[in-house]
Amino acid sequence: MTSTVAKLSDALSREELRDLSRASDWQGALMLAGDLALLIAAFALAIWQPWLSPLSVLVIAGRQLAFAIVMHDCAHKSLFRTLWLNEFAGKWIGGGSIDAPFLAYRAYHLEHHKFAGTPDDPDHRLVEGYPVTRASLRRKFIRDLTGQTAIKEIAFSWKDATLAGKTPFLVFQSVLIIALSLAGGLWAISLWWVARLFVFPALMRLRNIGEHGVAMDRYDPEPRRNTHTTRANFIERLLVAPNFVNFHLEHHLFAAVPPYNLPRLHRVLNARGYHAGFACVTDGYPAMLKKAVRA
Repeated sequence: MTSTVAKLSDALSREELRDLSRASDWQGALMLAGDLALLIAAFALAIWQPWLSPLSVLVIAGRQLAFAIVMHDCAHKSLFRTLWLNEFAGKWIGGGSIDAPFLAYRAYHLEHHKFAGTPDDPDHRLVEGYPVTRASLRRKFIRDLTGQTAIKEIAFSWKDATLAGKTPFLVFQSVLIIALSLAGGLWAISLWWVARLFVFPALMRLRNIGEHGVAMDRYDPEPRRNTHTTRANFIERLLVAPNFVNFHLEHHLFAAVPPYNLPRLHRVLNARGYHAGFACVTDGYPAMLKKAVRA
């Protein structure tokens, strides 16, 4: 089926876009509270029944990804309507949790949006060579799941570290340690680091592949060709696609649309035939990974 929708304005009116782009402090707070609640629940589960720690690690890694997405959305000033809430959550929760400098990330990420679909996109290195052979994809995930990727990234981030730059990370870790100590489960801080070292990098790779690695043509300025959306089920949303990050094509079309409005934007565009004729949407992460492998 060939798309008859050549322009976004043919599928979406200005009034609809204005409504979809309206950020809300309470919706942003609810999304962030959900991420924090799941993190607390994961720790509580492991402290209550230590034999369930592997499940807790998976949920914690998913929340680490969720906090990375919080930083991403706050960098676009789209999670909250109030500017200072975006700045605070982006720096102290999003960036602090994964040890990423918020302002530097914003500058870098906006370059990605500015140059998407061109050779100047700084994120090309994240998905270079896709689709890859099955053996190559396996090696990449083995590096992630054995901690090699994380150790390399962490070593690089501390190479020229300053106290000011690391303060959000140190504060976040201190809050975690204090909270777990008060809960009588200080040992559970190890679960955070197991997730960070051995699971989070694989989730980040999965995210990058799903966003641009399986796109039709990363060097085409047409968003439907250089960016990709993966529809996620409940389990995938819990573990690998938090905060609606899977609707990446929609995010690239309108970066100002808050994450909680991306599913509605996707439904509207899909119903009006905007995706038709483009291999820009895949149902589920297993099917998406099949696209990442050369036939």
